[in-house]
Amino acid sequence: MTSDHWDPKDLPTQEGKTFVVTGGNAGIGYFISEQLAEAGARIILASRSEQKAEIAAASIRTFAPGTIVDFVRLDLTSLASIHDAADAIRKYGPIDGLINNAGVTTGGRKREITRDGMELVMGANAFGPFALSALTLSTLAPHGRIVSQASQATQVVKLDPSNLQSEQGKFNFFRAYGYSKHSVLAFAFELQRRLTAAASTIESLLAHPGIAIDLKSPRRPGIIDKRKPYDYLSALYAQGKDRGAWTAVRAATDPNAKGGDYYGPRGRVAGRAVRIEAAASSASEEFGQEFWRQAESATGVKFDFGD
Repeated sequence: MTSDHWDPKDLPTQEGKTFVVTGGNAGIGYFISEQLAEAGARIILASRSEQKAEIAAASIRTFAPGTIVDFVRLDLTSLASIHDAADAIRKYGPIDGLINNAGVTTGGRKREITRDGMELVMGANAFGPFALSALTLSTLAPHGRIVSQASQATQVVKLDPSNLQSEQGKFNFFRAYGYSKHSVLAFAFELQRRLTAAASTIESLLAHPGIAIDLKSPRRPGIIDKRKPYDYLSALYAQGKDRGAWTAVRAATDPNAKGGDYYGPRGRVAGRAVRIEAAASSASEEFGQEFWRQAESATGVKFDFGD
């Protein structure tokens, strides 16, 4: 299997490997989990709802009989929950991949903050995954991967590093979401720079799912069994969430992938997973260092690269 001929339906075996998938109980995260399980992996679903995780686990076992699926409670808007989740994940021993998929995708007109004082969207989508990754880095196996879930919103929202937490001006959810996804890119690239500098064999990669909707997704009772009215507006060009999972799964499993690689759909919004380029502003070392500074300040968490 070469990097130029990636078949998302014929993955390299993942037997003996363990993956943590945040938000793995629903949407794209569910299909990431299902596809990894079908390739033979053990799955740890990290999410807020144990009840929803149990439904997802039962569904995964239907399509990948015999799969071991575990649950870790995780709320990315709570630093206490992130610390507890990291403690739980460490008990599973070496993990081969942490897929930071979960995050906030919808919101209102008013700026909200987490219980730890962070703007909600930035906290859940960027600062939370930063903290979880830092706290579980030592649990990753040699050559393990951290995969961060990005978005095309970075192509639409102009980056403002001085306003990542939307403290200036009138709050706009989509802009806040765009800032958070710029920050995800900055985190993943800067993490790879620091891993390389520390001579670590752990790798940081990125993916974005394109536009993935329930309407085009296979039905999974209790997980994907409703059709949202606005899905019909994007049905002509969007893809299902099962296909939206392909990019993260490739980033996690392609033996030819390397740290710093970024995968997206071939057709930008839909299609097979291919390597793509990030927005220059997001990928810059300058912004990477600035995001890192803000993330450490907001979370009180620092990475230990063993140097």
